[in-house]
Amino acid sequence: MLFVVTGPSGSGKSTIVHHVLSDLRNLQFSVSHTTRPKRNSEEDGREYYFVSDKEFERMIARKRFVEWAVVHGHYYGTSKKEVEEKRERKDVILDIDVQGAAQIRRKYKKAVFVFVLPPRFQELKRRLEERGMDSPAVIRQRLRDAKKEIREYVHFGYIVVNDRLDKAVLELESIILSARCRLEVRKKDIRPIVRSFH
Repeated sequence: MLFVVTGPSGSGKSTIVHHVLSDLRNLQFSVSHTTRPKRNSEEDGREYYFVSDKEFERMIARKRFVEWAVVHGHYYGTSKKEVEEKRERKDVILDIDVQGAAQIRRKYKKAVFVFVLPPRFQELKRRLEERGMDSPAVIRQRLRDAKKEIREYVHFGYIVVNDRLDKAVLELESIILSARCRLEVRKKDIRPIVRSFH
C-alpha cells in the first residue's frame, strides 16, 4: 500500500512520520529528491537525495518522477524507481508537499491520503521560528504558502491535527493499521481461512 502524508511546512508531518516508521513494521519511507540546501542535521539519502537543479531537470526530462513541484523556490520530487522498488517489498509512506500529493492522487487511485494540520496559524508561525532552520524571509514565504496549502485539506481522506505529537502519531498509526485491514487489501490473505469453513 501507498500512504501519502502532507501538510504545510511546520505542521510536524515529518516528525510524525519519523515516529510512525519506528513504531510500525512493514513500512518504508520513500526518500524524495530536492534541490534545496542540505541542513546540518540532514544526511543525503536519509531525509532527501540532495541534487543540483541541472540533475533534477535532467530527471524531469527523462520522466523519472511520479510527482515533482517547485516548493518554496526549490525543486522537490519522488522518483518512480524509489516508490516501485520499495512497494514490492513493503508498504511505502511518502512525506510530500500538497502539489505532489495532487499528482500522486491522479496516478495511484488506491493510495491513502492524510493531511496534517497545525492547531492554528499562530502555532505554525511559532514552530517555524523556533526550529531555527530558516531565515526570516524563508519563514515568511512558508507562511504565505501555508495559507494556500491549507485549503487543500478537503481533498484528503484523513485529517490529523498535530496539537499533541503523541496523539498525532497514534492517529496516523491508526489510519495505516485500519487501511491494512480493508477487505480489498486482505482478500487474498483471508481466502484460506474462509475456505476452511466450507
